[in-house]
Amino acid sequence: MKPELKIFAASGQLGYGIPEDAFKRGVAAGPHVIGADLGSIDPGPYCLGSGNMVVGGEALRRDIRMVLEAHKSTGAPLLMGSAGTAGRRSQLDAVLEVVESVAKERGLKFRMAVIASDIPKELIESRMDRVKPCGVVPTLTKEELARATGVVAQMGVEPFQRAIDMGAEVIVAGRSCDTSMFAAIPRMRGYDAGLTMHMAKLIECASSCADPGGRDAAMGVIGDGYFTVESMDPKQRCTPVSVAAHSLYEQSDPFLLDEPGGTIDLRASKYEQVDDRRVRVTGSVWSPTPYHVKMEGARLTGYRFVAMCGIRDPRMIAELETVQTETRKVIERTFKDSIDPKDYSLIFRNYGKNAVLGPVEPDPTLVASHEIFVLIDVVGKTESIAKTVCGVAKQFFLHLRYPGILCTSGNVAHPFSPDVMPAGAVYEFNVYHLLPVDDPCELFPIEIRNVG
Repeated sequence: MKPELKIFAASGQLGYGIPEDAFKRGVAAGPHVIGADLGSIDPGPYCLGSGNMVVGGEALRRDIRMVLEAHKSTGAPLLMGSAGTAGRRSQLDAVLEVVESVAKERGLKFRMAVIASDIPKELIESRMDRVKPCGVVPTLTKEELARATGVVAQMGVEPFQRAIDMGAEVIVAGRSCDTSMFAAIPRMRGYDAGLTMHMAKLIECASSCADPGGRDAAMGVIGDGYFTVESMDPKQRCTPVSVAAHSLYEQSDPFLLDEPGGTIDLRASKYEQVDDRRVRVTGSVWSPTPYHVKMEGARLTGYRFVAMCGIRDPRMIAELETVQTETRKVIERTFKDSIDPKDYSLIFRNYGKNAVLGPVEPDPTLVASHEIFVLIDVVGKTESIAKTVCGVAKQFFLHLRYPGILCTSGNVAHPFSPDVMPAGAVYEFNVYHLLPVDDPCELFPIEIRNVG
């Protein structure tokens, strides 16, 4: 019978501030493995396209300091993936700089593996006939691939396992599947693949599988034919419902969860309350499939400027759609000879009046409001176009006449000056495709560094 193996999920994502009390409880419990995510594409395509990170500074430095010191005090291997948000090489290097700086500051020494996840476009082109869409996306073309500012691929458990075999104590990897950091070592040691992958899928979001759920650290304990999951925050309870419900998270099918090289089959999974705060899971199955890695890339589509508008006048609120329609007409007339309409988009986002769901709002009774926040959102082919269109739209929206108007100097309040503000470059996903591979490690080079 295999001994229990404790897998500690330090945080849902490093850099957002690890809750300290729960983290300390987890470290004190003596984990055999420490795993943590450093990124995601949840923030959208911007970080992937631009190479910028969504977190950084002292927040990231603090969290990395905590997990490195936990590695030192427990001796548990530390596995971190999706470095720098999207896992691009520039982001990976930025995280490595923090890791090495913290190690120097704290006098830490360890053998570190660095695993890159950037995929050369030439390699993708050479295998284009094997590339498949991941979900409902267009077929990838060479022209679209060329527009991507960079492409990464999600690595599975195998590159992490190879790094451990190479003697790594700390691993910092580029784009990774959320499960990889938590499942790599249990699968190396022969624990059931279905249970291991299911456990990893639960704890990669820390205490999100608990009730009421949160960002606190979590512990998965895998044994022979079962695993348990527990939040390290005493106020958080794992229940059969909260744990089973987590399979709905980011999944189109709550029973079949696709991963590189296989599918986690939860149709026979059983969830039992062990005590007041822990749940025991059995019956999860791993069904092998042909090995694919998911590639991700984004292209630059323009530049955004925004204007923020608060409206309290009930007459303007009643005429809001009319005022916005007339503002659009003004924009079209003003620039009909100078700016191609295809080179910009103008959207009025009416928060307090269907901004979230728009025309599919199921409860129209929710639209009544005594005040409205309007975000004028302009994306242009160039910064100049975006700024120009946003500025003119803002000004006419502020002063446009409507039935019953009382204040002719304007009925919109702008919270900031300047009232037209840049929101940066705009990217959209254009590579979201599967690439079959013969060797799960072939796209992910490993470098070993001795730190300290």
